[in-house]
Amino acid sequence: MTDETQRPTGIPLIPVVPTASVPATESGTTFYEQLGGRPTFEALVREFYRGVAGDPVLKPMYPEDDLEGAIQRLTGFLEQYWDGPTTYSQQRGHPRLRMRHNPFKVNPDARDRWLAHMRVAVDSLALPPLQEATLWDYLERAAHAMVNTFDE
Repeated sequence: MTDETQRPTGIPLIPVVPTASVPATESGTTFYEQLGGRPTFEALVREFYRGVAGDPVLKPMYPEDDLEGAIQRLTGFLEQYWDGPTTYSQQRGHPRLRMRHNPFKVNPDARDRWLAHMRVAVDSLALPPLQEATLWDYLERAAHAMVNTFDE
């Protein structure tokens, strides 16, 4: 399916609007700020891509000559999603996650590998339990929503 408004049965719909899904706390800090801002998100994404670099299924999905670009795009997307700078949408428009992933074969194996590398990356941040659970919940739902085939 290429239309983002449609989704296969059983795959949870995730918010793709590039704004925070967690409101600011009473102190006025956003989730983005609670996590430490850009340095934290960039550390997360760089650790994730270290795992991807050695993965025979995922590595071919990322252009080696533009790996830094992929790092910056994912970092920017996550920053914006969690109420950080809106640079991602200013440069690339609406995230259109399902459409952007459609050219790639994202089957359950690819999803599970993506999640395994992201799990290592999230754990490397040593976040407080509530922030870790909030971030992981979103990443897990997002990964499930990107599955676009059940073919091996």
